[in-house]
Amino acid sequence: MNRVTLVGRITRDPELRTSPSNVSFVAFAVAVNRVGVNNNGEREADLINCVRFNKQAEDLARLIKKGNMVGVEGKLQ
Repeated sequence: MNRVTLVGRITRDPELRTSPSNVSFVAFAVAVNRVGVNNNGEREADLINCVRFNKQAEDLARLIKKGNMVGVEGKLQ
């Protein structure tokens, strides 16, 4: 089973693009905080690259901005 659920913040404004085959897509990264703190007492985050296509991509590009909290569900590739 390859199922992932992430909750984090968008690291930059998403940019809607179109592929050569005329498919809309948006690529964005989500910063997901790790549990606990490092040796310096700071929280660390993992940056997870994500891609959405078609209508969902168009909606994301219109609705989310850098710093917004999002929930992402999908699979790892």
